[in-house]
Amino acid sequence: MRDYDKLYIDGAWVDSDGTGSIEVVNASTEEVMGHIPEGTAADVDRAVAAAKAAFATWGYTPKEERGKYLQRLAEGLAARSAEIGEVISQEVGMPLMWANMIQAGLPVGNAANYVEILDAFEFEEEIGNSLVVKEPVGVVGAITPWNYPLHQIMCKVAPALAAGCTVVLKPSEVAPLNAFILAEVVDEVGFPA
Repeated sequence: MRDYDKLYIDGAWVDSDGTGSIEVVNASTEEVMGHIPEGTAADVDRAVAAAKAAFATWGYTPKEERGKYLQRLAEGLAARSAEIGEVISQEVGMPLMWANMIQAGLPVGNAANYVEILDAFEFEEEIGNSLVVKEPVGVVGAITPWNYPLHQIMCKVAPALAAGCTVVLKPSEVAPLNAFILAEVVDEVGFPA
C-alpha cells in the first residue's frame, strides 16, 4: 500500500488545503493500492504562486546548470526504475515486463534527451542584423493522462525545465502514484524552489 498524505509544493511536502483523499485502485486486481490527497483550488493557487516565484530564479539559471539538474533527475528516475515499473504496472494494468521497459524506461530517456538538446541549443541567434533571443515563458501547467503516466509527464516537464520554465503538474487521479515518486526524486535532486 502506498499512501501519500501531502502534496509537493514549493520544494516541500505540505498538507492539502482540503481533507479528502482519493483511492488509487490496482487496475488488474481492482484492489485499493494507495491513497493520495484530494487537492483543492486553493492548493492549485498555492502551487502556481510558488512556481511563479521560482521562475524568477529558474528562468535565469544558466542552461548548463539546468542540464545538470535534468541529468540528476534522469539518474534518479533510473535508480528507481524497478519501483516505477511495478507501480505503473499496477496503476494501468500493464504486464510488468512492458511497464519496466516502456513506462519506466522512456521517462529516463526523455529526461536524458533534453540534457543533450539543451547542451546544443542556442538561446541567442544572430539573423542578419538582428539578435533573436529565445526565453522561457513562465509557469507551465501540465495535465497528464493515465495510460502512459510518467512518460507523458516527462514529455511535458523535461522540455519545460530545460527551457527555463517552472511547472505545476496535475497527474491523472487514476495513475498518480508515479508522479509522487517523481516528486520524491525532484526533492532528492534539490531543484530550486
